[in-house]
Amino acid sequence: MLIIPLFIGGWELVAIVAVIVLLFGGKKIPELMKGVGKGVKSFKDGMNEIEEQVNQSDDKK
Repeated sequence: MLIIPLFIGGWELVAIVAVIVLLFGGKKIPELMKGVGKGVKSFKDGMNEIEEQVNQSDDKK
């Protein structure tokens, strides 16, 4: 698999934001970001839970 580094400059970021606004509209973006935030929080909670389980299994040994 080819891994290409992602270098985003100022104009590229502006273009990405403009496309997102055009696709989702200005009113949908807060809802979209809220969903992304919940997803990230859920992922972090899951990772912390796994880490706690690993630490508990290490303590039992």
